[in-house]
Amino acid sequence: MQLKPAIVQDAASGRVLMLAWMDPEAERRTRESGEAWFWSRSRAKLWRKGETSGKTLAVEELREDCDGDALLVRVRPAGPACHTGSVSCFAPALWRTIASRARERPAGSYTTELLAAGTGRCARKVGEEAVELGVAALTETDERVVEEAADLVYHLYVLLAARGLDIAAVDDVLTARFHESSGE
Repeated sequence: MQLKPAIVQDAASGRVLMLAWMDPEAERRTRESGEAWFWSRSRAKLWRKGETSGKTLAVEELREDCDGDALLVRVRPAGPACHTGSVSCFAPALWRTIASRARERPAGSYTTELLAAGTGRCARKVGEEAVELGVAALTETDERVVEEAADLVYHLYVLLAARGLDIAAVDDVLTARFHESSGE
């Protein structure tokens, strides 16, 4: 069977959402239906993205690379592309872990404890960690600054999860600001 890697990209943001595989039948169905079809290597069958979750991918463009051995699938997603609930399968590992904890709420997890305490508690932790990072930057070693920065990023991610937001939304705002300030 001839499989091609299919790089799935959000047509609006340019964000890479996922990597999947297409055989000739998946490619044909995608072109004909306007929705993304793939070949599942683990299940050894065709599948339409979103057939069970409802999180479909409306295809705006399907393009081959210069060698004809890979595909770019530009889409309008109807929800998160990743089975984990993240906008992209390429979200940072820490974000995927926190998003998983927010969904599953495993006992004994500090993240679960914070989320259960509510958005207010998560917001206060972000404030505390920001102050600790500022103090470390002024009075402590580089190692401590990095440790405090890590604490701040972790608690920021938990706050976003508590609000039901995805880290991709923050990335979108930063990207837009960069383009505005650079004149692009």
